[in-house]
Amino acid sequence: MSVRQVPALLVSAPASGQGKTSVTAALARWHARQGRRVRLFKTGPDFLDPMVLARAAGTSVYQLDLWMCTESDVRKRLFDAAGDADLILVEGVMGLFDGAPSSADLARQLGLPVLAVIDGSAMAQTFGALALGLANYREGLSLYGVAANRIGSAYHAQLLKESLPAPLHWLGALPRDERLGLPERHLGLVSADELSDIDARLDALADAWAQHASTALPPAVRFEQPVTSVCPRLLQGQRIAIARDDAFCFIYPANVDLLREAGADLHFFSPLAGDALPDCDAVWLPGGYPELHLESLSQRHDLHAALRAHRDAGKPMLAECGGLLFALDTLADRDGNEAHMAGLLPGSATIQPRLSALGLQHVNLPEGDLRGHTFHYARATVDAQPLAHALNPNEGPCKEAVYRDRRLTASFVHFYFPSQPEAALRLFLP
Repeated sequence: MSVRQVPALLVSAPASGQGKTSVTAALARWHARQGRRVRLFKTGPDFLDPMVLARAAGTSVYQLDLWMCTESDVRKRLFDAAGDADLILVEGVMGLFDGAPSSADLARQLGLPVLAVIDGSAMAQTFGALALGLANYREGLSLYGVAANRIGSAYHAQLLKESLPAPLHWLGALPRDERLGLPERHLGLVSADELSDIDARLDALADAWAQHASTALPPAVRFEQPVTSVCPRLLQGQRIAIARDDAFCFIYPANVDLLREAGADLHFFSPLAGDALPDCDAVWLPGGYPELHLESLSQRHDLHAALRAHRDAGKPMLAECGGLLFALDTLADRDGNEAHMAGLLPGSATIQPRLSALGLQHVNLPEGDLRGHTFHYARATVDAQPLAHALNPNEGPCKEAVYRDRRLTASFVHFYFPSQPEAALRLFLP
C-alpha cells in the first residue's frame, strides 16, 4: 500500500463566526508567499468559502465530508493532494463538534491535528481555558494548536499566548480590523469572483498573520492510498453545456472532474454575459444567485427558448437550487421584485428573509441513489408532482422534492456526483 506524509491541519473553532475562513486564507497565502505548495480543502457542503480559499493558494478547493462524499472519496483526495503539497489545510464547518459528521469526526477518522481559531476580542486568560476544554472534550482528538482572532494589540496577543497550557501550541493571530473582513450576504461570504480587491484583501490577511505567526510547520500526517473504482466512461462523446457566472457559481470541482473523467466534452457559458446555449447533448444549470440578477436573466428570451426546445426534444438537463429557480416561470427577490424566468417548470418562487432549508440530503432516483445537501432562502410553489423526495440522514425537517419533466431533473438539492458516480452520470444521458 502506498503511503504519503505531509504536514496538515484541520482549522476549526468553538462556533461559527470565529474567523475560520480568514485564518485559513491568511495561513494559505502566508505559506504560499514563502514558496510552499499549499493544498486546501473545505469540510462539509460549502461553495463560498472554497472560492476564497482557492484564490488564497491558487488551486482548486475540494470538499471533504464523511457522509456526503464518502470516506473513500475523502481519503483519495487527501492522498492525491499529499503527492504535490508541502502543507495541507482543511477548513472545518460550524463549531468543532457541531453536526453529524462533525469536523472533529473528520479529524479523528483521518488523524488530522486540529488548529482551533478562537475569537479573543473579549477575553484574556479564559482563552487558554476554552482551548483546553476543546482539547479534552473528546478522546482521540489531537488539538495541536490555537490561533486568536480579533486581537486588540500585541500585548493582548501575548496575554492570550501565555494562557495556553502545554502541550498546546500558539500558531498566530489576526487583529480586530474591519479592513481585513470578508464581506457576507444571505448565503455566506460574497463570491471571491465578485470582489475586485480579493487579492489585496488576502495579502493584507497574510501580512497581518505574519506579525504573530509561529514559523514551525504542523506535524506530518500519514495518508494511505485507498482502494477506489475506475470511473465508467458513460459520457464518451457527450457535449454538456454548463452555466457558469455570478448567477450560477455553485459548482463542486469534483463534479466537473467526474464529468470529464466519464468522457464528457464540457462547454461553459454565461447567461449573464449574453452567451447563447452551446450546441450540446445535455445541460447543467447549477446553483448560485439568480435572485440578484433578475433583470438580466429575465431578458434572456433567446436562452429561455433554447432551453425549452432542449427540454422538449427530450435531452437531459439538471437544474439545481438556483438553477431550479431559473427554471421556474417567475422569481421574486426579498424586496418583492418579480421577473419572468425560463419557464421550464410550472411554478414560482420568492426569496425569504430567513433561511428556508438547510441539511444533508439523500435521494433515491431511477438512475440510482445520490447524496448532496440543501441550503437556500427561497420558497417555491411548483405545479408538478414530485418524482421523489430527499431524506435527511440526520432526521432533520428538510426533505426536498425532485421534479422531472421528460429528461429535465430539477430540485433544490445540490448533488455531489462522486457520491454515486454512475447514478450522477446517468442524469446526463438520454
